[in-house]
Amino acid sequence: MFSKILIANRGEIACRVIQTAHRLGIRCVAVYSEADRNARHVAMADEAFLLGPAPSSESYLRADKILQIALKSGAQAIHPGYGFLSENTEFANACEANDIAFIGPPASAIAAMGSKSAAKDIMLKADVPLVPGYHGADQDPALLKAEAEKCGFPLLLKAIAGGGGKGMRVVTHIGEFTEALAAAQRESQNAFGNPDMLIERYLTKPRHVEIQVFCDKQGNGVYLAERDCSVQRRHQKVIEEAPAPGLSDETRKAMGETAVAAAKAIDYVGAGTVEFLYDEDGSFYFMEMNTRLQVEHPVTEMITGQDLVEWQLRIADGEPLPLQQEQIQIRGHALEARVYAEDPDNDFLPVTGTLHYLRTPDENAHVRVDTGVIEGDEVSVYYDPMIAKLIVWDEDREQAINRMVHALESYRIGGMKTNIRFLRQLADSKPFRDQELDTGFIEKHNDLLFQKDKTDIQSQLALATSYVLETERQTQPNKDDPDSPFNLQTSWRLNANYSRPMEWVVGEDHHQVSIVEQQNGYDITVDNVTFKVSATLSDDHLRVVINGHRLSIHGHLAGNDMTLFREGQQFQCQLFRHTFDESDQSAGGSLTAPMNGAIVAVLAEAGQIVKQGETLVIMEAMKMEHSIRAPHDGTVTEVYFAVGDLVSDGAALVAVAPVEEA
Repeated sequence: MFSKILIANRGEIACRVIQTAHRLGIRCVAVYSEADRNARHVAMADEAFLLGPAPSSESYLRADKILQIALKSGAQAIHPGYGFLSENTEFANACEANDIAFIGPPASAIAAMGSKSAAKDIMLKADVPLVPGYHGADQDPALLKAEAEKCGFPLLLKAIAGGGGKGMRVVTHIGEFTEALAAAQRESQNAFGNPDMLIERYLTKPRHVEIQVFCDKQGNGVYLAERDCSVQRRHQKVIEEAPAPGLSDETRKAMGETAVAAAKAIDYVGAGTVEFLYDEDGSFYFMEMNTRLQVEHPVTEMITGQDLVEWQLRIADGEPLPLQQEQIQIRGHALEARVYAEDPDNDFLPVTGTLHYLRTPDENAHVRVDTGVIEGDEVSVYYDPMIAKLIVWDEDREQAINRMVHALESYRIGGMKTNIRFLRQLADSKPFRDQELDTGFIEKHNDLLFQKDKTDIQSQLALATSYVLETERQTQPNKDDPDSPFNLQTSWRLNANYSRPMEWVVGEDHHQVSIVEQQNGYDITVDNVTFKVSATLSDDHLRVVINGHRLSIHGHLAGNDMTLFREGQQFQCQLFRHTFDESDQSAGGSLTAPMNGAIVAVLAEAGQIVKQGETLVIMEAMKMEHSIRAPHDGTVTEVYFAVGDLVSDGAALVAVAPVEEA
């Protein structure tokens, strides 16, 4: 077995590989970009090397630098993970030329499956069933149109060199064909530098079912059950599960044996996934083969009890397959949900920001979290915005879904939008539970999955108010003396019933609150609606009784920003203050944005000499202006933003060199 390997990747998959390698006594070398200096995979590795700037083209895609580091560090093998260089034939060849094992298939197998049209030619010769269509080299538009008529409608135009849904068009009748072909070719040329198309009959209710295969260097091959990845958005997977619901043992065996035949047709070695379209009538058709470990491999691990990364390492080192086909057994059901920094209500637009608050479900035999981030990390613009993979297992599908719903309710992230609420809504939906699965699931059930928020804002603000009050109570000097009048949160005074005001902002709306402290709690009035509340706070866990309704919620209070978490739902609001404290005025020396906002005035320029306390920049956030002041006498060396620019919480706005450095 190898004694040292290099992981040519980042984030969750790098951490995943390191975990197995360390369990096997293998030392790990990490690589990282400047944006990932403090990343989890860097901390986990035995040693790490800087690749370059944040953009992937200058870091994780620099095959030459990665090979130099591998040779310098004495790594005997390179694990490419998925994405980046994992399916790069030149990189696989370069590893071999430098006597470094590539923990993946031979370059010839990667090349064979790299072109969708060439792969279909190979599969046709291996008697692997294909969707009716055309995948020839002749790309004459007249020929393509004639082949489209032979194929029948609806059909799918798909870029030969494509992926991620780019260069694809569904054509429902011949009149649409010419325009759709031109659009798909343009998109494919822009995305991949290759406009060539293939044509496939478009199945109206297909499922995406894939088979996990493994082959060793001795020519043996096995399949480890299947995964259903039908629930997708923009051709990208959202929830995966294993085994595929509703598949007969006969179909499972037929698909598995076909997948192994497909792998052997290209002399495959290592982990691979053969993807099929599965139709309502039980027929299945080859779609493509991914010549790497899949993102969703944990669900296969959960139902087989096997560590697929360990299989990869052993096979790359020349060992035979750990198990023969008859020894592979499956038990129970597993699901994986991909937790993303994205806004499902805005067409799943990716978002960036800092993970100010991060709480994951407790891990055990039923729940697993694969992640590459910790609290305080940033989700940047440079890489995929996946935060983690949440994997659950139980004895059957219904129990596994219940596990997933509960785990998603326990997954709490503050600081940015995520898809957690959407995932819970999807997993708990009746169509999903009833196995109404196909690749158009999300579009078909759009109204159910994107129900409008019916949150009662007044009651939520009463809860937020009680959270703030209990937080304040914990900082009182006499908090351990329940009878002390100085513990009252409402400016205690003799013979008076003081009503403390508070103001919250939700979106663009302001809400007035008044608080009267009573013997065993508070009377909290929000917009003239009064709630009787008693509460206790432990860490971030608020146990509260509101108008007789006992609740258990979690919260995160960061400055003025409040987020409440309950049953997978989030409620966000901000405290409105009419006066500023020191931190708002940056008198403590901060030259960074106190929250997300916009620049409304720039009062300094590079080279300007300034005095301590002088206003340099004014920004607006939550309808309030914040003055960024010089923390000391000095010279302005840099102004990073202009009037009108949007800035993120914590962004450096201006730099001031002290007098002695100026």
